[in-house]
Amino acid sequence: MAKEKVYIETSVVSYYASRPSRDLVIAARQETTRELWPVLVNRFDRYISMLVLMEIGKGDPTAVDERKEAILDIPVLNITHETESLAEAIVREGLIPEQFGEDSLHIALATVNGMDYLVTWNFRHLNNALTKTHIMHFIEKQGYFPPVLCSPDELLGDSV
Repeated sequence: MAKEKVYIETSVVSYYASRPSRDLVIAARQETTRELWPVLVNRFDRYISMLVLMEIGKGDPTAVDERKEAILDIPVLNITHETESLAEAIVREGLIPEQFGEDSLHIALATVNGMDYLVTWNFRHLNNALTKTHIMHFIEKQGYFPPVLCSPDELLGDSV
């Protein structure tokens, strides 16, 4: 049986590779992400994108190196005309604000490349109960099969 495909959005890489936090919510997300990582390795075909590489390349050089180390063996999806067009359509439809166009590009990259899941800690625009159903319906209207937008907690389920 083929493994399902998961697109790992930047926030997940950042939580995985970041220094332990004293903030309880952040610390819980870091722990969940660290529990998720071996599950991703064993149960899924994992993917990131050029956008993820660009985003994790920003900030403190030590943190950048740790994030890059975490994703060394993960295949990278390219940004194409098709992914850019779908991302622009998502923004035009008002589903993601224009100033957060990168979020629509993550969705487009996962969609166009046939991902089963897009895993993210971004609850503002990606894994938001008020918008994700509208995003999924819009993607279907464009002729694509949308990935499931979910948090690491949701993807883990009872796996650990």
